[in-house]
Amino acid sequence: MPSAAESRRARLRQVKRVVIKIGSSSLTTTNWALDRRVMAKLVREVVALRQRGLEVALVSSGAVASGMGRLGLQTRPRSVAELQALAAVGQNLLMHTYEGLFKKHGVLIGQVLLTAEDILDSRRRYLNLKNTFRQLFSYGAVPIINENDSVGVAELKRAIGDNDVLAAYVANMIQAQLLVLLSDVEGLYSAYTPGAMGGEVLSQVEGADPRLDALVGRSSNKVGRGGMATKLQAARLMTTCGEMALIAHARKHRLVEIMEGAELGTLFTPDHKRLQSRKRWIAFASHCAGAVVIDRGAQRALVSLGKSLLPVGVVTCKGNFEAGEAIRVENEAGEEVARGLSRYAAAELRQILGKHLAEVEELLGRPPVEVIHRDDLVLIDPTPPTGQR
Repeated sequence: MPSAAESRRARLRQVKRVVIKIGSSSLTTTNWALDRRVMAKLVREVVALRQRGLEVALVSSGAVASGMGRLGLQTRPRSVAELQALAAVGQNLLMHTYEGLFKKHGVLIGQVLLTAEDILDSRRRYLNLKNTFRQLFSYGAVPIINENDSVGVAELKRAIGDNDVLAAYVANMIQAQLLVLLSDVEGLYSAYTPGAMGGEVLSQVEGADPRLDALVGRSSNKVGRGGMATKLQAARLMTTCGEMALIAHARKHRLVEIMEGAELGTLFTPDHKRLQSRKRWIAFASHCAGAVVIDRGAQRALVSLGKSLLPVGVVTCKGNFEAGEAIRVENEAGEEVARGLSRYAAAELRQILGKHLAEVEELLGRPPVEVIHRDDLVLIDPTPPTGQR
């Protein structure tokens, strides 16, 4: 039986594609100027990983922060117009700095600015973007990704949230085996109190560990919007897809040592197999047009028995979706259990709520089908109802 350390090394040495995200607090000095020493260290380590045969994509915060530094501001503004203007100033400075640092190592970069529509609104645009990343890797370029703050800051934050989560969406899209979240903390601590971290850094977290909800700290950083909550959200997205995530310190930890299996930071590992590309899109990159609420029996059938969702288990239908659109599956407590592609339009579904398949055929006048077939369904919260584990 391999030890935890041996298992960690074995897992990380199998990684072929990695997404690295670095936050604003790690990229800037106390005056919000770009910290070239940190950026140079990051670039050297990315180059070293590439020399080991890994494909690396970089999700970089810092556009707004560097804009603040260029304009001499000390406090992050709140209005959309101010944020967009700062991003427009800072994004150019950020990318110019990255380009110069990578050029010293003879490495090309490719800037990718994302909006919510690129990821959530269209399967075609999603696949086009996925192909763009594939082509950048084939050119030997390092994709550097950021949200398109200068034109879409409000809608992207509403749809996706923080850059930690954006990085998880990108990692999910390109099927990276690992997402590394670099920040100003050394990992997930075993205890949090208001404004402080306590206990020790957890070396590894397996699957959907129930302790996570109690271990969330909030960032007090004036520029970055992230905190431990968004990092855990990103880690959960990765483990739900069957991949890994790791929280590490941008200044103290080295990426090469992490990839060699050194016990640095906190590694989040999945407890199930990898999801296929199509199911990843259903779970996290498709826009949900509505929702259904299911009873406890249906939840048990989905979670514990691996069944499809039938009309008899549906209690309520929300929204006006069409057949083939992605919808949420919620339990009666309002918690999201799964997502999937509905085989019925909402208008049809409302006619057959709680009905057995024989009754469905009589009501609709055609052969009945599942509300969501198992092949089109992805569990979001794999926890069975209380008393049904």
